[in-house]
Amino acid sequence: MTDSTTDLPRELLNQYDIEVIPLSIFVDGESFLDTVTISPDEFIQRMIASNELPKTSQPAVGAFLETYDRLGANGDTIISIHMTGGMSGTYATACAAAEMSESRVEVIDSQMISQALGFQVLEAARLAREGSTVDAIVARVKEIFEQTSLFVVVETLENLIKGGRIGKAAGLLGTILKIKPIAMLQQGVYSPVAKVRTSSQIVRTLMERFESDIKGKIVRGVGISHADNLPLAERLQQEIARFTSIPVRICTTTPIISTHTGPGAIGFSYYAE
Repeated sequence: MTDSTTDLPRELLNQYDIEVIPLSIFVDGESFLDTVTISPDEFIQRMIASNELPKTSQPAVGAFLETYDRLGANGDTIISIHMTGGMSGTYATACAAAEMSESRVEVIDSQMISQALGFQVLEAARLAREGSTVDAIVARVKEIFEQTSLFVVVETLENLIKGGRIGKAAGLLGTILKIKPIAMLQQGVYSPVAKVRTSSQIVRTLMERFESDIKGKIVRGVGISHADNLPLAERLQQEIARFTSIPVRICTTTPIISTHTGPGAIGFSYYAE
């Protein structure tokens, strides 16, 4: 089980019987279930047209509890892997529900979001299908976390300013200078890596990190999530092919993530061992 920030396509979720509990999002006075009652592409257009920054909300503890009780009614153990606790209360809420549920539940803080979270979820689902023990699955998920890198590139600072994540003065200066910050998710929170101004600099910076990180290793997974920026995602995909033949999954990111990053953002995830 996971949450809707995982950015995994529906066909993979169905293939591995992965249950998804959605977060909620509020835009222009309307409430939606993330990726359930509003699609990522539709949300981005509504967000661009809105005068106010949409608001996001974690699932209610009751939603988790109902799901845990239902999935564990046959005696199965549930492995529940969620977005980083450093950016949302979703993990803490899942833990609270697990304590109340009669089912056996193992809750994991992925310390990741988007497809970097998806790497852990997919591997856990594969191992569960193969009959691995809960302890073995938890250990493997932790290994994948240690081997995973996630970079986020923001095209516009507007949503970061509206959300209070950077000051208005700094945001205004960055906007004037057309700065595009690149950050890395470390220990579940964003850590600045570089500030660039052009798409070419974005690609060069990310590829330099990618080449350095995978040297002497086997690449196991690569994913690119974007908020209405398919051209840059495809450009990155072409560059990645210089270093590995592994398929690169491209998807439009969940509304929960694009609310905070703004339109044009790119998430670049990979793990190698």
